[in-house]
Amino acid sequence: MASNNLRRRHLAACAAAPGYPEVGATRAAALPAGYSWLRRRIHLGHGPAVLARAGAYVLGWGPQLGSGFAVYPPPGRLVAGATVLLRIGLPRLRWPRVVIPCRVVWTVEEADRIGFAYGTLPGHPECGEESFVVTMDADGEVWFEVTAFSRPAAWYARLGGPVTAVLQHLATERYLRVVAAAV
Repeated sequence: MASNNLRRRHLAACAAAPGYPEVGATRAAALPAGYSWLRRRIHLGHGPAVLARAGAYVLGWGPQLGSGFAVYPPPGRLVAGATVLLRIGLPRLRWPRVVIPCRVVWTVEEADRIGFAYGTLPGHPECGEESFVVTMDADGEVWFEVTAFSRPAAWYARLGGPVTAVLQHLATERYLRVVAAAV
């Protein structure tokens, strides 16, 4: 995708608002009704050093970059309110690239919890939110968890129904493996 086209799409995404009213809901234990839910986690190890490494990786867009996504504009410090375009191409093909507009809706950097969530913007095939959080429990065990709620937004996501759900689960499993391998 040409750089000017990316810039134009990014500017349009920056001007857009999330297409769902429950912005920030992945922070809570209970997810909103009317969506498909997903919550998966993987054990990463033990102790503050593992938490710090995994947290830095997650806040650097590691799950996405390690899973084959490109982030535009190039990732810098992850902050709430940042708008990005996630891009992914089909295997072994330069084109077409799916462009997925998202906004970082919250971040957390606490002694036992590090991560963020992004929400979908118009043009995303789904409508909803996804969080990527590393936690350390009272026993010092470190976990990486992906939580999402979504429903189809684009016609092709609605048409793809079960296939879309399988793709989301596969992407989540990839995120988990990528973070575990990086730590």
